[in-house]
Formats: sequence, structure tokens, C-alpha cells
Amino acid sequence: MGDAKADPRDFEKPILEIEQRIADLESFQRKASVDVSAEIAKLHEECDQRMREIYSQLTAWQRVQLARDPNRPGSLDYIGMIFEDFLELHGDKAYGDDKAIVTGLCRIGGRRILLVAQRKGKTTKERMACNFGSPHPEGYRKALEKMKLAEKFGLPVVTLVNTPGAYPGIGAEERGQAVIIARNILEMSRLRAPILSVVIGEGGSGGALAICVADRLCILENAYFSVISPEGCASILWRDSGKASVAAELLKLSPHDLLDLGIVDEVIPEPLGGAHRNPQRMGEILKAKLIEQLDQIDRVPIDRLVERRYRKYRQIGRYQEIELAKLAPTQA
Repeated sequence: MGDAKADPRDFEKPILEIEQRIADLESFQRKASVDVSAEIAKLHEECDQRMREIYSQLTAWQRVQLARDPNRPGSLDYIGMIFEDFLELHGDKAYGDDKAIVTGLCRIGGRRILLVAQRKGKTTKERMACNFGSPHPEGYRKALEKMKLAEKFGLPVVTLVNTPGAYPGIGAEERGQAVIIARNILEMSRLRAPILSVVIGEGGSGGALAICVADRLCILENAYFSVISPEGCASILWRDSGKASVAAELLKLSPHDLLDLGIVDEVIPEPLGGAHRNPQRMGEILKAKLIEQLDQIDRVPIDRLVERRYRKYRQIGRYQEIELAKLAPTQA
């Protein structure tokens, strides 16, 4: 695990209080050799019930908080739990090797794939090395280079999205940040290889979109996908980042809103209490879903797959133009 802990979230405090009571009783049972297992069992039942109630009614802002939990499993955790024979591929053949994006060849369910994943890091040292999950242009160039390699060898591409957004610094802009994001979106829209993407935590703006123009886009139950962070949106609209919770609701960034809007294709359930409470179980769920989705898109001929992918993204955000004259009241 990392060297930081998430601050207690208000909505989780009732759960933490019950868990503390369980821990106290278990400690008392060990030290006093007194059997209080019945009381402990009742508290476990109460805790599970409270978790079901709380996590079934989360607001958009609460899901954003969960998506950012430092104990939430990240890309390297999933690589260790899900993928076999991982061989990392480095560099963009132009500038350097961005640690915020990891790429490599591996296997899942007996199938060879090309993996592209955004990485935040766990410890402070790792986070600094990964630029806190905000990739530079060389990271996106690396991702595209490796996806082209998958196209050449007929391998499916799997991407794991987890970024607050692409790095907006001066150096990144000088090295073509906006251009490479646009190019990735273009090239992925016509890449002749199956593409499966999963938002595992934060899905921030073009920084996320640059690796998730996919045939199937899935999202974990407590992740989010948005054109801007809630804080950024609140700062622009109201000049007050403290209104992030209001912005989160308006942005429709939560998984089920995205599903209703046709932005994502499936919401992947998390273990009770969230992925950060049971990373191993989350890995099992995600692995099964990846294999299922890959089986489905692998059956589609590549020409049809690319055409369907193009139509899918052309249909997002459709609108109708209506002549104002038709809306105006009839004049006497």
C-alpha cells in the first residue's frame, strides 16, 4: 500500500464507527479470553447493512471522492492481479519515457493483448515520478506507438484510464500536448484492432479520452468520466471551487448518468464498500469482465468493428436544428 491514507469521508463515518467497535471487541476477546463472537457477528451484519444503504445512494461528488481514494487499486495492482507474462514497452521514439503511462504486451484468459494504462503511483516518490497521473505528450505518443504495434500484429488493445487530466504545463504544450491528444483520438477512431477501455478511477477530460476511443468503454461503479474536474468547473462558473459538489451533479459524470447518455457501454460493479476495501475481489470482477468483453468484440470482423466505432462516436451529442419561425406564436 502507499504512504498516504484517505481522509475520513463524512458519508463513511457511520461505517468506520462500527468497524472500530468490531476492532475493539476483537482486541478485548483476544486479551481477556472472553467469547464475544455473537456480538461481533451482529456488528458485522450491521456494518454490511449500513454499507449497502450508504453506497447505494451515493451522490456524484461522493463517487468522485471514492475514485480518488489513494488506497483504490491502480493500474500496477491490476497488472499484478489480472494480466500474465507482462512485458513492459518503453519510450515514444521522440523524447522520453513518461511513467504516467505504462504500456506492454501481456495475456489475459489465454489471449495476447497490448495493454495501455495510466499510472498515478502509490507512495509520494512514485506519485512524483508519475506526475500524479497527469501524462506528458511523450506518454500519449508512447501509447499511440504501441497501439500501432498492436494493429500490425493483430492484437486487441486494452486501456485502463485513471487520470485527473493531461499535464497542462508550458513544457508539455511546447512538446505538442494538444496536438498529440487530437492525433490519438483520430488514430484510435480508425485503428484496425479491437479496443476495450475501462475507467478505473478518474477519467479527466482529453487526458482520458486520448486513450479511450474504444469499441467498448466501461467504467467502474465508483469512477467518473468528465470534460473537466468538478473543482475546475466550479471555479469557472462560480469562481468558487468549494461548489465542486454542485458542479459534479450538473456535469453528469457519474457512471449511471454516463450510461443513460450513451457515453459508456457498461458499468462494472465494485465489491461492497468500493474497490479500495477489497482490491483482490475487484481484480477478479474486472478480469472476468475484460475476458467477456474481449470475447464479444473479437467476434466482429475488423472492417465492421471500425465502422461501428466511428458511428458510435459520431452519434454522441447529436442535436436537432429547429427553425425559430416554427416555434414563434402565430400572429393575428
